[in-house]
Amino acid sequence: MPSIIRLEKLCKHFGPHTALSDVSFEVPPGTVFALLGDNGAGKTTAIRIMLGLLEANSGKAEVLGLDSAKKGLEIRQKVGYVSERPTLYEWMTVEEIGWFAAGFYDDEYLPRYRRLIAEYGLPGRQKIKNLSKGMRAKVSLSLALALEPELLVLDEPTSGLDALVRREFLESMVDRAAAGRTVFLSSHQIVEVEKVADYVAILCQSNLLLVERLDDLKQQIRELTLTLAAGAIPPEVSGEIISRRQKARQWKLLVRNLPEKELALLRQHPAVQSLELHTPCLEEIFVAYLERGRNAGGNPAPEEISEEAVA
Repeated sequence: MPSIIRLEKLCKHFGPHTALSDVSFEVPPGTVFALLGDNGAGKTTAIRIMLGLLEANSGKAEVLGLDSAKKGLEIRQKVGYVSERPTLYEWMTVEEIGWFAAGFYDDEYLPRYRRLIAEYGLPGRQKIKNLSKGMRAKVSLSLALALEPELLVLDEPTSGLDALVRREFLESMVDRAAAGRTVFLSSHQIVEVEKVADYVAILCQSNLLLVERLDDLKQQIRELTLTLAAGAIPPEVSGEIISRRQKARQWKLLVRNLPEKELALLRQHPAVQSLELHTPCLEEIFVAYLERGRNAGGNPAPEEISEEAVA
């Protein structure tokens, strides 16, 4: 099936600053796709280009088969979008802003919106300006979800929500994907993303480090903790070493695609006193890739950085 979102060699510069550098990925339909990265990595810039709110310097973005540079308005009419800092009409009430938005959509929009604000416990007669940050977030989510869009784009969607509502909301995103709809989200909540995402992409300093199915990523990566004999040199380890840290005689390695037969050889190696295996969570994987991305290009490689140096 055609991709719901497709970015091809996307570049964006703000003066001397590069926000995106040759970013390419595709989002399959019926999935929850998470775009991760630290502050300033380019996540919001990518989203704004996708929706036709910002023009790229080069490359191409397509959403729902439409060119983002030429069909931005049409894309935004079809996509549910919640920005990190949504702009709402402060003087309207919760009910009035739903009525106003309903004028742009079908007859079922307003009934769906009213059901959503009731589920979120929002006071219909309360003015937007008097709402808390969390309640404003719920209004924005209600406006986007009432559209019943094929694609929902969320930039830090759970910011300001309490833990229970945040969990229920993210679980509803999984239900949407199961129903064949697509969710594209950018979030700092790595632990929560891990529970719902089918695919993850990691941006670091404008560069795309990886795009992977989350299950594959977690199955292929292991953390090895090697305790060495006094004065011993650590043995060579095959596979892709994502990070390597030393603390005294203990080495921690995050390794991708390590052959199973090599584990037995490591345990028998004369320099190794003990070997522990751990399956890292997404947050551990994310941090390791970010550190490697930041250290690329003239700085020490990940395997040369000790915990003492980081501290």
